[in-house]
Amino acid sequence: MTCIPFVSPLPGTPAVAHRVLESGWETWRAAIDGTVEYWQGALQRGATPLDLARDMTAWWKATAVRREPRWASPNRIVMATDLVRLRDFCPDSTDPVVPTLLLPPQAGHSSCIVDYSEEQSQVKTARAAGLTRLYSLDWVGATEATKHATITDYLHFVEAAVDHIGGPVNLVGDCQGGWLATIYAALHPEHVNTLTIAGAPIDFHTGGAVLHDYVKFLSPADIRFYEEVVRLGGGVLKGEFMLNGFISIKPENEIAKHLQLLSHIRDEDHVARHRAFEDWFKHTQDIPGDFYLWIVERLFRDNALIRGDLEIDGRPVELGRISCPVHLLAGELDHITPPEQVFALSGAVSTPRSQIVERVTSGGHLGLFMGREALREHWPPILAQVYQHSRAGAKPAPARRRAAAATPAPRDAIPAP
Repeated sequence: MTCIPFVSPLPGTPAVAHRVLESGWETWRAAIDGTVEYWQGALQRGATPLDLARDMTAWWKATAVRREPRWASPNRIVMATDLVRLRDFCPDSTDPVVPTLLLPPQAGHSSCIVDYSEEQSQVKTARAAGLTRLYSLDWVGATEATKHATITDYLHFVEAAVDHIGGPVNLVGDCQGGWLATIYAALHPEHVNTLTIAGAPIDFHTGGAVLHDYVKFLSPADIRFYEEVVRLGGGVLKGEFMLNGFISIKPENEIAKHLQLLSHIRDEDHVARHRAFEDWFKHTQDIPGDFYLWIVERLFRDNALIRGDLEIDGRPVELGRISCPVHLLAGELDHITPPEQVFALSGAVSTPRSQIVERVTSGGHLGLFMGREALREHWPPILAQVYQHSRAGAKPAPARRRAAAATPAPRDAIPAP
C-alpha cells in the first residue's frame, strides 16, 4: 500500500464524482447482498431469536477488540533508529547467496504485512526459494521527535542497512517500499543486484488511479489541504486519517467484510482470519509530516520520479542508471496502484528487456503482498529468478516449487483494498 494522501469523499471533478457514485452503488449492493446471505443462512438452520442474539454478540466481539499485529517468523533486530528497524530473519545463515532486503509498504500500518501469518508470508516464500540471507526494514510510527523526518533520512537508513548487510543486495519493495527501493537503486546502482517491486507507483499519473483523481481535485495548484491535515495531526499524518482515507475510497469492501463475518460467525477459522486481518489493518501508526508532504507534492502531484526531475539533496534520481534485472508485480484489480503505474519502470531503466519480468495477479492491492494467489503463483517464479541471479549454479525450477509450497491453497478472501 503506498503512502497515499488523505482523501475527501466529496465529489469535485467528473472523475471523482463518478467514483463516488460508483462506490455508493457498490456499497449499497454489498450491504444488501451481505444481509440477504446472513438471513438465508439463519433460516436454513432454523435459527431462534436466541441464536440471532448470540450471533450478534459474537460478531460485536470480533469487530470491537483489536490486538497489535505480530511478525510470524523468528527474527532479531540488528539495527534501529527512531524511524526504522532492520530485522534479520536468518542470523546464522552462511549460505553463499546474495542477501535480500525487503522494503514493506509504509502507509500507516505495521510492516509485518510482509510476514503476515504462518500461511501467508513473503518472508517464508523468499526463504523457501533459497534467499536464506533475508532482512526486512520495519517502519516505526512517527513521534514528536521524528515528525520532521525527510526522504533523505529514510534513504540514509537504507544505505546504512545495505552497509550492515554487505552489498550488493536484492531489493524487494512493496508499494511505498517499492518506489523507495527504486530511488535508492537509481542513486546507488552498484549496491543493487536485482530490483523487485510490487504495487509500487513509478508513473503516478497513468492508469486512471483513484488517488491521482483525488489529488488533482484537492491540490490543483498547491498542497494547502494536505498541510492542514498535517497541522491537525500535530505535525504528523495520523494513521487513523490514512485508514479512514483508504476506507472512504472503497467503502463497499468494509461493508462486505463485516457482513461476510456475520454470515460466517460460527466458523471459527473464518473468524480467526477476519480478526487477524483487522488487527493488521486497523492498528495504525503515524507518518512524519514533512515526509508525507514531500510525497504528495513531488511524487503524486508533480510526478517527478518518472519525469526525471526528482533530486535528493542535489543529486538527480536517474532511473536510466538502473541496469540490474528488474521484476515487476501488479494487480489487475488494484485501484490504488494500477499496473500501468508499476510497469512504467520498464521503459525508464537501462536493464535489457530480456531481464525485465512483468506479472499481473487477478486481485487487488493488498493481495499483492499477502494474498494466497500472489504468494503461490506469482512470487515463486519471481523469487526463483532472483535466486538464480544470486547464487552460482542455482536452478530456478526447484526454487520455484519450494516457494510455491510455502503457501497453502487459496480460501475465501477477506475483502480488502
